[in-house]
Amino acid sequence: MEALLIYWGQFLHFMNSGGAIMWVLFILNLFLWYGLGYRYLTLKRGTQGNVRRLIEKHEKRGDKKVYKGLLDFAVHDALQAAKVAKSIGEKPREYIYDVLFVYMRVTSKYSTLVKTIVMLAPLVGLLGTVIGMIETFDALQSSAMFSQGDSIAGGISKALFTTELGLVVAVPGLIFGKILDRQENQYDLEFEQIVDIISTK
Repeated sequence: MEALLIYWGQFLHFMNSGGAIMWVLFILNLFLWYGLGYRYLTLKRGTQGNVRRLIEKHEKRGDKKVYKGLLDFAVHDALQAAKVAKSIGEKPREYIYDVLFVYMRVTSKYSTLVKTIVMLAPLVGLLGTVIGMIETFDALQSSAMFSQGDSIAGGISKALFTTELGLVVAVPGLIFGKILDRQENQYDLEFEQIVDIISTK
């Protein structure tokens, strides 16, 4: 418990040393990792293999299916939509698209949030640095730090904390965001395959 309090005190000291912008970046970081975590859990593929084999497996098993991921649920719902469309004499393609639209929205959820924070974090960090530099030079102009070179260096160092934190937030978000975007694009292609394969049966 005592060690936890020490770490907490160090954390507060570090955050307060960079001013209010540090807390803004901290909140942005929380939102970023929430979005990344949601997308990671949502974009789990489930059953491996190509789409055609996956559809065949679902058709053979009937209602006795084990759903392991998003694609399994999408295939199941698409097959059900095709059955409904054929039973009333309608073309299944539009029905399948309607069902899969829900999954398309799920795969893209929080994508914009992640991209926005990745672009915004370095700019917010730079804003904090500019504010810190202005405060440092104002103090220098008023001679409050004129006789203390160490204080000037310390002021500039604190001003750079926000830029550092902005990059720390943005770089991992950019890397993991690109990986998840690639997975989302793969889902979009597979959804199109599902529509084409089922609607032509």
